[in-house]
Amino acid sequence: MSRPEVENVTFVEPQSDAGRKGAAGSQTLSRGIRILEILAEARAPLAIDEIARRLEVHRSIAYRLLRTLEDHALVVRDSAGRAALGARMAALAGAVAADLQSEALPELTAVANELGMTCFLGVLDRDECITLASVEPRHAVASVAQRPGARHSVTVGAPGKAILSLLPPDQWPAGVSDRLRAEIAEIAERGYATSHDEVIPTVQAVSVPLPLRGHRPAAIAVVHVASADDPAAIAARLQRSADAIRTALEG
Repeated sequence: MSRPEVENVTFVEPQSDAGRKGAAGSQTLSRGIRILEILAEARAPLAIDEIARRLEVHRSIAYRLLRTLEDHALVVRDSAGRAALGARMAALAGAVAADLQSEALPELTAVANELGMTCFLGVLDRDECITLASVEPRHAVASVAQRPGARHSVTVGAPGKAILSLLPPDQWPAGVSDRLRAEIAEIAERGYATSHDEVIPTVQAVSVPLPLRGHRPAAIAVVHVASADDPAAIAARLQRSADAIRTALEG
């Protein structure tokens, strides 16, 4: 009697206890990092139920993760139990590109107070623009908050598109439309980018690219709800600060 043929059999080695623990640990770490990103993107403290919904986990899991982050002062909770980023996060963020932040902050402050608009520094982080430092105007009646750590796709918003104007097209994210390609070419030619309602509804932005040796592509920008100021005039003021930051860092 001939033996039956057996084809396409794959033997999978059972995962060890250490392997299973490592996978669970990686998932826990990933979820903890995602909570920090969720809180950074939020405009106000979030309830645990809302964090669990965005994280797509049970409330008890979100609660345990928050407690761990709270123990390390990365997250704080108010009297109602809502969570926000803690002071420890600011200390960690301050260590990122500390030389760039130290040189940029005086310029951001000067622009914010002169124009009465929130001024911030954005840098490229993979396919996103992340706010590294931000200054709100001292005496403005109303201003737009732009928290450090806030992030959005590099393909939207004035600072994101200003950053793209520094990069060759083969380094852009996939799926950039022909319309956006034409807009970035125009930004590169005139030296600044504008946006309206692209990241936050009703908010406008003007940004100039900030190319620096030894640093990720960056941009400085202002955000405001409404202004009669000419975007080109705003960009010219931003460009003076960009030049000052570059000179201080590169000599």
